Amino acid sequence: MFHARWLRAALHGPTSRGKVRILLGARQTGKTALLEHLLAGSDTHIVNLQDAAARRRFEADPAAFGREVRALPRGVRAVLVDEIQKVPALFDEVQALYDASPSRWQFYLTGSSARRLRTRSANLLPGRSHLYRLFPVCGWELARDEAQPRLALPAPRAKASRASASSSVASARSFPTRSLLRTLQLGSLPGVRAERPETAQATLAAYVEHYLEEEIRREAAVREVGPFIVFLRLAASESGGQINLARLSQESGIPASTLKNYYQVLVDTFVGYWIPAYSRRTRKRLLTTPRFCFFDVGVRNAAAELPQSGPLADELAGPLLEQWVAQELVARAAYLGRGHRVSFWRTTYGVEVDFVWETPREDLPIEVKWTARPRPADARHLETFIDEFPTRARRGLVVCRCEHAQQLSDRVRAIPWQDL
Repeated sequence: MFHARWLRAALHGPTSRGKVRILLGARQTGKTALLEHLLAGSDTHIVNLQDAAARRRFEADPAAFGREVRALPRGVRAVLVDEIQKVPALFDEVQALYDASPSRWQFYLTGSSARRLRTRSANLLPGRSHLYRLFPVCGWELARDEAQPRLALPAPRAKASRASASSSVASARSFPTRSLLRTLQLGSLPGVRAERPETAQATLAAYVEHYLEEEIRREAAVREVGPFIVFLRLAASESGGQINLARLSQESGIPASTLKNYYQVLVDTFVGYWIPAYSRRTRKRLLTTPRFCFFDVGVRNAAAELPQSGPLADELAGPLLEQWVAQELVARAAYLGRGHRVSFWRTTYGVEVDFVWETPREDLPIEVKWTARPRPADARHLETFIDEFPTRARRGLVVCRCEHAQQLSDRVRAIPWQDL
């Protein structure tokens, strides 16, 4: 069964009509499934570069792609190229086809790594393409009781188009909700959410072993396997924190320059991302080293070899809830596009705000607490932030495990984690 994704309307709607759609994201986030669902019922030419034979054929002769597309029957208008970063030269072929006849074909391209595209200066079709990023399942894609209003970051209404009103698109269901314990232990990859916990644990272990340790290692051109595996576990264990390369180098025995390159590999393959420090001017002295987070808490737990079943100890539960919130905020900011981003605020004398949700209209400070009984004291750092930036910040949120929303102060509200 296909479950609806937030990007469905954007990819299928009028905004990108007449453009090449490029969909990037980590493996197993559902890129191919999403596009195959959108293109269901239409004649589509699919090129899967995961297939070794197809990949070798186009590596040897990229122009063969153009010849094959031009030979397609007139009824075939959609062309899907899966994992195009494996043969970056195909971007030039897509451009030649598009420039020759912009309305003849609809091109959909997917990729799970920007590293090869960046290092080989690949042609990303400027002016001809729209770029999208797909993340694990976020709160906007979950089935919810519409009678219960969203308290914090409501999903904006997607503009419907005639195409998106088709029965195949409209029939997609929202993902079922999951418990907090399962979400924090097993994460939010679409396939993992549908599996039994025992099977999901094995799937995540295989993801780390066969994808992170093998494919990313090839992306990085790593000659020594050992240091990279050590780094992967270390990066997963440190996920969510500010990264001190000098300290990590001392602990792991891996040169700081190598660690920096390894982190860049995780970012380029969408397995992780940096959360920058809040950058608006202030009179206070701030810590500016960025934080690094894995893209999915389940993958992070598997890579760090943390428990993925049984009760969660408080010392693990709090940081995992914080990383889940980061995962949610980063995905939603990317889906909303320009003017939206996620940062954090931390002073040198100990005042910190876990996240700042930055939008064109306001900056919303957010604290994450494992507690089920929030207190007014939990709002004090948010109040400091609001006082420091009165023209940008007017309210704050504490995300926790309370059953119902609570007003902790005139400007700060505590909300249940599922109402974010």
